[in-house]
Amino acid sequence: MKNNFTKFLSVLAMTFALHTTVANGQSVADFENNALPQTDTFWNGVSNPLGTTFTSADAIFPNNYDTSWGGYWSNGWAYSNMTDSTTGTSGNLYGARPGIGYNGSATYAVGQQNAWVNLSANAFGKVVNGFYVTNSTYAARVIENGNSFSRKFGDTTGTGHTGAQGSYPDYFLLTVYGYANGSKIADSVNFYFADFRGPDSLDYIVEDWQWVDLSTLGNVDSLQFTMSSTDVGSFGINTPLFFCIDDFTTANAAVATANIDSIKAINLYPNPVVNELNFSLDDINERELNLTIYDMSGKIIVSKNIINTQQDYKLDFSNQAAGTYFVQLKSSNAVWSTKISKK
Repeated sequence: MKNNFTKFLSVLAMTFALHTTVANGQSVADFENNALPQTDTFWNGVSNPLGTTFTSADAIFPNNYDTSWGGYWSNGWAYSNMTDSTTGTSGNLYGARPGIGYNGSATYAVGQQNAWVNLSANAFGKVVNGFYVTNSTYAARVIENGNSFSRKFGDTTGTGHTGAQGSYPDYFLLTVYGYANGSKIADSVNFYFADFRGPDSLDYIVEDWQWVDLSTLGNVDSLQFTMSSTDVGSFGINTPLFFCIDDFTTANAAVATANIDSIKAINLYPNPVVNELNFSLDDINERELNLTIYDMSGKIIVSKNIINTQQDYKLDFSNQAAGTYFVQLKSSNAVWSTKISKK
């Protein structure tokens, strides 16, 4: 499977002691506050039809349950603790492909096409760090196997594609748009749930939880989630338009818009790291740099000044505990930030 590309956290690029703000002020919508009566069930708004919301931390998740045609979840979000990771039919709209929430949690949210998240309280008009995401079981299984409506990804039958059977360049894409003061901002963030556009050996379908960084969107008050697919028929997209998220995390701190252009990603490897972390500095035209690494609580675990010789800088990371860390390089006029995992 292709690795998700560099996930950088621009909120750490603020020039004051932002790590303290993030540690003390961030909120995580993990959906565990939305209790379900038993395992392998879900909430889809049937008890509050024709428009309602549910909340977790500082985020609001709109829902609509339509009462026509016997009733159905028509748009927005639901939440679930379904563990069915195998059934790829419309009878399993609320299952996540991993069969459980991120990091073993029970409850997660399920979204569909054009779902919105509205920020509230301390998160409103500020930075969203990101969220964990995965395919719904329904979408993943249909992409893998096809059904009477949807094409198995890569399948060239009926497409007119001249390549070999199985080589059609399919993809299933999530795009997240940010809004501030009612207007869509220029940037967006893409995440591929499946990508068959490269060599066949690199084709993949996401089947685990992966982090999507939204900090590059800057200050927002709402987000829109849209999906696109190469499998399109006469009535629109054939791929099931459902996905799952967990640990939707807001920084609850604003970033100065004037500084956005100076925020960049760090080119480092491997990620996840086991023993040695390598920084590629050949694209950084700054000689003196400050390296700071924070753990998830905001505690500084590495802080040192380094001289950039335009070569790889190596850092022994073997003694650090397994987990997630925020890495920041800072010069006198620019900042580079990235999120890494330690095995």
